[in-house]
Amino acid sequence: MKILYCALPLLIGFGIDCILGDPHSLPHPIRAIGALIAKLEGFIRSHFHSLKTGGIFLAAAVLLVSSGLPLVILLICYRLHPAVGILAESLMCYYLMAPRCLKTESMKVCRALEAKDMDAAKTAVSMIVGRDTHSLSEPEIIRAAVETVAENTSDGVTAPILYMIFGAPLGFFYKAANTMDSMIGYRNERYAELGYFAAKLDDVLNFIPSRISAIVMIATTALLRMDARRAFRIWRRDRRRHASPNSAQTEAVCAGALGIRLGGNAYYFGTLHQKDWIGDPTRPPETDDIRRANRLMYGTSVIVLLISAAVRSILFGGVLF
Repeated sequence: MKILYCALPLLIGFGIDCILGDPHSLPHPIRAIGALIAKLEGFIRSHFHSLKTGGIFLAAAVLLVSSGLPLVILLICYRLHPAVGILAESLMCYYLMAPRCLKTESMKVCRALEAKDMDAAKTAVSMIVGRDTHSLSEPEIIRAAVETVAENTSDGVTAPILYMIFGAPLGFFYKAANTMDSMIGYRNERYAELGYFAAKLDDVLNFIPSRISAIVMIATTALLRMDARRAFRIWRRDRRRHASPNSAQTEAVCAGALGIRLGGNAYYFGTLHQKDWIGDPTRPPETDDIRRANRLMYGTSVIVLLISAAVRSILFGGVLF
């Protein structure tokens, strides 16, 4: 039985998230990481002549604090008692996964559209995407929500799970890099140099997880009786049609599974960004596509979770206990 104990933090953390979602009323380590990034940005702009060098310093400091502190806490907890360690790591895993939050926020968009409240829909989608939303049409809002669910299936759920095979501290390392990319990894005048290293690091860290997630998502389409053959075909054709080397991996699978087209041009901070289409316009997007994308996200996440828990038990079950 001891070999199975290693799987418990992943399984318990995922289960807590499915029940409770993000604890908005409680302190959250990812928000603390975001606050640290913001503080260091001000320091670097004041003290570094080269913003690229400052960006490397920022990344190193954030990664050291974000993964080092959880590592120390877990070493102490596991030294006290394995049950204490499991409990502490389960809570860390819970904070690092976000399937419930992703579903909750995207479904706000769905319900607003079904209520024919375009203003509420634009406000809801603005909370989960980086693009400008004030001029989006209904199909564009649906595409934006589906894209976010598809992309964050990897970024927000499966990639952290895969890194947590090797412990919650490595999961925090990944989430810190991902948070830096979302805050300063923009190719605009303000962040092109400061966020350069963070953006490249995020690309490297997501390279393998995004591809594993895409392959598992294709398998999930078959289990959910979606069009797995089309999902595979669109993934092979369109998985590189994105400025990021990783984002189109799961987006392409989702577009193929649903039979809609994602991507296309979008405005960010008032500037038009030319983006390729992903998928075929088999039919127009509809609000139920947001629900379907969430089912695909949860199915993919559960499969990755079970595989990761099994691998973690095999690799470390005899070491930690």
